[in-house]
Amino acid sequence: MKYIFRLTIATLVWTNFVFAQEKYALINAHIIDGISKGVKSNQMVLVNNGRIEKIAEAKKSPAGYMEINLDGMYLLPGFIDAHTHIRSLDAARHALESGVTTARSASTPNYQDISIRDMVKQMQIVGPDMVATGVFVTPNLGETVLADTRLGQFKEGVISEAALRSVVRINADRGVDFIKTRGTERAGLPYTDPRKQTYTETQLRFIVDEAAKHGIPVMAHAHGDEGGYAAVKAGVRSIEHGTYLSERTLKLMKKMGTFLVPTFTTVVDLTEPGGDYDNPILIIRGQHMLPALEKTVKTAYKMGIRISTGADTGYGPNSTTRVGMEVTNFVKLGMTPMDAIKSATIVGAQLLSIADQTGTIEIGKEADLIVVTQNPLEDIRTIQDVVFVMNNGRIGLNRLPFSKE
Repeated sequence: MKYIFRLTIATLVWTNFVFAQEKYALINAHIIDGISKGVKSNQMVLVNNGRIEKIAEAKKSPAGYMEINLDGMYLLPGFIDAHTHIRSLDAARHALESGVTTARSASTPNYQDISIRDMVKQMQIVGPDMVATGVFVTPNLGETVLADTRLGQFKEGVISEAALRSVVRINADRGVDFIKTRGTERAGLPYTDPRKQTYTETQLRFIVDEAAKHGIPVMAHAHGDEGGYAAVKAGVRSIEHGTYLSERTLKLMKKMGTFLVPTFTTVVDLTEPGGDYDNPILIIRGQHMLPALEKTVKTAYKMGIRISTGADTGYGPNSTTRVGMEVTNFVKLGMTPMDAIKSATIVGAQLLSIADQTGTIEIGKEADLIVVTQNPLEDIRTIQDVVFVMNNGRIGLNRLPFSKE
């Protein structure tokens, strides 16, 4: 029996009701699969038990599949947000709406990322697959000591080798997938200098070494060059932001295979009223951060450093940054549209060591898929118009069709 699947308004599938995993046939699709150089036209993608079963030229779906007619729209792999602060069900829903099917937490104060990750795995909610980082390994834990009673002993600071290793172990015991630490101060607070180094190379090596004992990679927040260089030398998997990185540090990243997650659009947000950072001091700061980060991204791209997208937002009510905007900005900075799309898909999957599961549209991979209305290879801005999202073969958003019958 053939089913015709039609929803006439934006439909979100969330906490009280989810679609059981079905056999879907996405027909009349133009595919940007993340592997080929261009577009594959008039394709059908069959989804079965959460995975891509078949990709072929076909105008009609086989019997037994729920048919979704894309009517010539563009099917892409779902976005990977490699730097996010999702900590609520609403935030996870907003991320999913924007096309994010996988998200790496960049720390949450109370291990909310682990709960969201497990709820998605257990099919209690339809949301992005979460790569959880848990509590930030930072000199001053602040209120995050409330996340676990064992953290209370470090309320005076996380500086010594014993303290650094202990916080990593507590995170590992709570089941994180990544450890997040820092090489420099924040940019998003008005009275900190983002160039100022925090942890030394030796301290960062303690963190990386302890995490490695648990098979966990490390991401490092670093705007300034000295702290960024120390983090790369210590062996972190990715540098987050990288605003003021020197060519010396970038060359070391290339040699070490370190990824860059520049969160460029967040720095754009600093320069503008509204959004996540609405502060006059930060608007001023953003004026000199933005050209510095532009240079970093352009140089890293020319050097062949792998660059991944990160929206660096909690997807809250005031947030104005999204992965699609980051992709668009990457093209403005000189990336080809295809490379910018890959930064949001397969490169992010490589960073998270899940490229065998997602990041491209291939037979056997998870059905993590999005649909946009126009060809983003011709106008990259159209990649922000996400009208359909499928994650692990479950539909989280469907705004199709637009016409009335």
